[in-house]
This record gives sequence, C-alpha cells and structure tokens, in this order.
Amino acid sequence: MLRSLFSGVSGLKNHQVRMDTLSNNISNVNTMGFKASRTNFQDSLNQLLRSGGAGRNPMQAGTGSAVGSIGAKMEQGPLQMTGRSLDMAIQGTGFFLVSDAEGINSFYTRDGSFFVDSIGNVVNSSGYILQGDGGPINLGEEPLATLNISPNGAITGSSTTGEAIEGINIVLYTFPNPEGLKKMGGNLYSYDEAITGVVSEGMIPGSTGVGTIESGYLEMSNTDLSEEFTNMITTQRGYQANARIITVSDSLLEELIQLKR
Repeated sequence: MLRSLFSGVSGLKNHQVRMDTLSNNISNVNTMGFKASRTNFQDSLNQLLRSGGAGRNPMQAGTGSAVGSIGAKMEQGPLQMTGRSLDMAIQGTGFFLVSDAEGINSFYTRDGSFFVDSIGNVVNSSGYILQGDGGPINLGEEPLATLNISPNGAITGSSTTGEAIEGINIVLYTFPNPEGLKKMGGNLYSYDEAITGVVSEGMIPGSTGVGTIESGYLEMSNTDLSEEFTNMITTQRGYQANARIITVSDSLLEELIQLKR
C-alpha cells in the first residue's frame, strides 16, 4: 500500500520536472539559436518479491519512475532573414567560439547576432569577442563602409577611409556529442571533454563535417510549438493519473483503518 503511495509521489515529481522543461522550451520559442530540451523517464528500482527458478519467472514490484535525462535537441532551427551583414546563421553543424577580452573564459554558441564595439572587436550581446583563425576578430576602429561575409567565413570590406578589410576568417567548432554541452545562459555553452568528446580545431565553414555561414540570417529556436503543446497535454494527464494513484491509495488505507470499528 505504501509502495503505491510513493510511486504516485515519484510520478508527480517527475512530471513536474517535464512540465518545467516544456515551459522553458515554450518561453524560448523566439530566442535566437535556442535548442529545446526533452525529458526522458525511466523506471525506478524494482523490489524483488520472489526469485525466479526453473520454469518460474521472478516476481518484482516497481517503486515508481525516475528522470533518466534532460537532453538538448540539437536539430537545425529555421533561418530568419535580417539583411544585416553581422547577423550570421550556421547552416548545418558547428558552433561559434566567443571569449572575454582577457581570453580566460571561452564559450560556444549558435547565436550569430554580432556587433562591432568601440575598438573594432566583433562581439555578441554579452560583450564576448568572436574568435577567428587568428584569434579575436577585429575590424579596426574606423567606421565600416562595406562588409561582406562569405559562406566559408571569409570577411571582406572597407572602412570609410578606404582601408581594405581582408585576410580575416571565421572558424567553426564541432563536438562528437553536442548534446552533452552545458547551457550557461545567454545562448552560451561550455563543454566537458569527458561528455562531449574532444572539440575540433577551428574549421573553415563548408569543409567536411561543418556547416556554412549564411550572412544576413539568424537561426531561430528549434522549439516546435505543436510538439510542445502535445507533450504538455500528455504530461498533464500523467500528472493527474499519478495524483489519482495517491487518492485511491489513501482511500484503501482509510478502508483498512475502518476495519477495526
């Protein structure tokens, strides 16, 4: 009897975790480069009531459910045209590398919305500098007259004084297991080599195994609202069913207590 009560409680807790994950996905439906997450359940420890033998199966009673994992879905998100040169979407696999000014903290991101700061560094909205094949990308302190970014990451253009911008290349990074990346907030990821595998060296966009860069576009969130709302319905029903388990188990306990009267 008590086993059924605690099984119901575990179901309530785990479905609440799934609802938390779904709500986060939906709240980030318009977040650039966001990757939705999914919650996977697994059965919890099974209590052995009777061992199996010759011609007899073991007898086991479950003790509820558990959250097996909460993993990111790294599928490509849809591209939105902006017409702005420093808006860059990765079409395919790969991540941008951004670092702080000191080069101490580095993160990976799919959010390709970049700007030029007061000293010419190409930075994201958090101030982290985009890294290229030669280190931090700097376009000079002069205002830009033209700027073009090719699908293979080559940056060309000129300043208002006529100074040419050339020889600067954006590179992308890949992981054997990108779903193992840790979300750090601000559309940034960090990695643990033991989980994600060894990060690749900076690779030219469009080379084998790496996507291309689409200038003038941004990658939208890959959250699918129809899928999320469907999962929300099944999660709500699962929560209600587990709540009913607790209610029925309580009724059975009450009947047992009433036997004495």
